Amino acid sequence: MFAPVYLDHNATTPLAPAVLEAMLPWLSGQFGNPSSRHEYGRAARRAIDEARQQVAAAVGAHPTEVVFTSGGSEANNLFLKRAAACLRPSVLAVSAVEHPCVVKPAEQLVRQGWQLRKLAVDGEGRVDAEAYRCVLQDKPQLLSVMGANNETGVLQDVATLAEAARAGGGWFHSDAVQMLGKLPLSFRELNTAGVHALTVSAHKIGGPKGAAALILDKRVELAPLIAGGGHERGLRSGTENVPAIVGFGVAASLAVARVADCGVQMAALRAQLELGLVALGARIFGAAASRLPNTSYFAMPQLDGETLVGKLDRAGFAVASGAACSSANPEPSHVLAAMGVAPDVARGAVRVSLGRETTAAQIEDFLNVLQATVVGLQQMTAMKLDAA
Repeated sequence: MFAPVYLDHNATTPLAPAVLEAMLPWLSGQFGNPSSRHEYGRAARRAIDEARQQVAAAVGAHPTEVVFTSGGSEANNLFLKRAAACLRPSVLAVSAVEHPCVVKPAEQLVRQGWQLRKLAVDGEGRVDAEAYRCVLQDKPQLLSVMGANNETGVLQDVATLAEAARAGGGWFHSDAVQMLGKLPLSFRELNTAGVHALTVSAHKIGGPKGAAALILDKRVELAPLIAGGGHERGLRSGTENVPAIVGFGVAASLAVARVADCGVQMAALRAQLELGLVALGARIFGAAASRLPNTSYFAMPQLDGETLVGKLDRAGFAVASGAACSSANPEPSHVLAAMGVAPDVARGAVRVSLGRETTAAQIEDFLNVLQATVVGLQQMTAMKLDAA
């Protein structure tokens, strides 16, 4: 079967063999409901408790601060919407480059009386310091700034931003889905700085889809997202997805054990990749900012990103033209728009995100195929212009 080289790890990652092995018993013989009082149920409860401890250890939190959800999108919605439900509507601030699962619920809260402030970013995608200071004068009661952007890989100084917001008394959340497993992550350190909630997800770190967590300071009051039997500290009722949660726990343990080595390996591969990209005339977005070690977001002059992604896929390389969950949207990236990138350039954007299995030989092959593909597309464009 044709299997392109996978270079889209920010969208999702392959399931680690150890994770699959840990999940399999809970998909067959170990089928108990964790809320049941018999041995089948008690075994499932013990498995969830162990996974909660594993996730907590991976992010530097206490197990009681881990609230399991079905995905990062649900965790982000849980924080924003259910914190808002416990507060009098006032000012809500999110960065202009947030994932849609933060931007969309924030926009929905406007219809409930909240005043939304989108934090401007500079040309590299970092929250603009002066614009941030101006927004803090309005004392926002809810703030959300992601740790690492899913498209550009650009890092935000979340601890400094949260510390600056403390005087206003608001709750500060950060989507850290792209950070876990790629960079060291400590909720305790961030919490000390003023971060009250953190989102992480399993399928970005070699775990299964369908499991994520909101790491939540217990001082934050949230209304339940789903009412029912009182699962997950009463915030998210419903029978737990035991196999996925077990897999999440194992994946989190593996990710944190490998983070240092993986970071060095992927940074070296990205340097190799971007050296070749620049030689081909590519513009790399966020290049002057601190970024995830595995992410490169670029555009080739006067070439459409979707077309280039399709050509590369057929040539044996799986890359992305933007965020996987918004790939059906034909509009240019809102992240690049916020960075001041012209729409015609933004439409050419292609994201390569490396993984633990990526090799230097694959990067070299990718650059060779990319060069041939770009030349072919440029020739086609020249022929069309001549014919016109």
